[in-house]
Amino acid sequence: MIDMPNKRPALLPDLLARLRRVLPGRNHEIEGTSGRHQPPKPIVPSATVTGSALVAVVAIMTFLAGITIGSVASVRTVAAEWTSEIARETTIQIKPGDGLDVKAALAKAVTVAKAVPGIANARPLDERETAALLEPWLGAGLDISNLPVPRMVVVTLGPDATPETISTLRSTLATQVPSASFDDHRQWTQRLSSTARMVVVIGLAVLALVSAATVLSVVFATRAAVDAGRSVVEVLHFVGARDGFIAAEFQRHFLTVGLKGGAIGGGAAMALFFLASTLPSWIWVGTPADTLIGAMTLDLRGYGGILGSSVLVSLVTAVTSRVTVYRTLRGIS
Repeated sequence: MIDMPNKRPALLPDLLARLRRVLPGRNHEIEGTSGRHQPPKPIVPSATVTGSALVAVVAIMTFLAGITIGSVASVRTVAAEWTSEIARETTIQIKPGDGLDVKAALAKAVTVAKAVPGIANARPLDERETAALLEPWLGAGLDISNLPVPRMVVVTLGPDATPETISTLRSTLATQVPSASFDDHRQWTQRLSSTARMVVVIGLAVLALVSAATVLSVVFATRAAVDAGRSVVEVLHFVGARDGFIAAEFQRHFLTVGLKGGAIGGGAAMALFFLASTLPSWIWVGTPADTLIGAMTLDLRGYGGILGSSVLVSLVTAVTSRVTVYRTLRGIS
């Protein structure tokens, strides 16, 4: 005999019918007591409006998380490439002055630079290359032969270059070529590094917001599912079913929902980055997905990050539903 609290109905036929629907494995034990066999009914309905809406919500959240991860990975890749290129080259500037032989100063700067250990190459920019640098501001067809325009020497650092290489080159130029000024682009590398770090921080903040929104959506959906099947949950709870068994049913259902939504959202994000990097250039203005900092391409680590976010969202959905069910069951007396 099943002992039920006085404030709950204790109608045996109704109780057995409910048990048959949620415990299909025990139908042979209770079939002879209450009549015809009925098809098993899951605790959590497999297809509901709430479930469909949650799949869409999880897909949208996963897509936003994937776009964020992909954008952060692309920006970091581009920033690393730029920093590496800038770090491999330095420049020497010769400023024209009264009585200064600019060509001799350029030749002297090149000689001094090549003599420093760790310097792979040094070459002066000719008048054509210098004019090309000034073209965005002064226009094309510029004749700089009669203009007091600074001249540049491009210095390429070798693989064995050290911080002492920069210091030696700077001090040697100061003593042997007083008209030369040395720039190691340290300011630009610091700005690029700061920008990359800021993008990562913003990306983490967006991921935190997306995770919070996903958790809240799953909590509300789980509570709605528990309320929809409350009679079945109460029957199981009062006949002695463990909370872990009930929670596992909900967890399994919402894990499926999370996997569906994660696959849709993550797949859409990966497809977007793949198309952006492979579509013909005539579809885009300039090169495919070309931005101010360069082409936005995604490497395998970026795609792996999007895939990981899809799996993580699915796990968060399942764990959140389980915790929510446990807390709901504590309120059933």
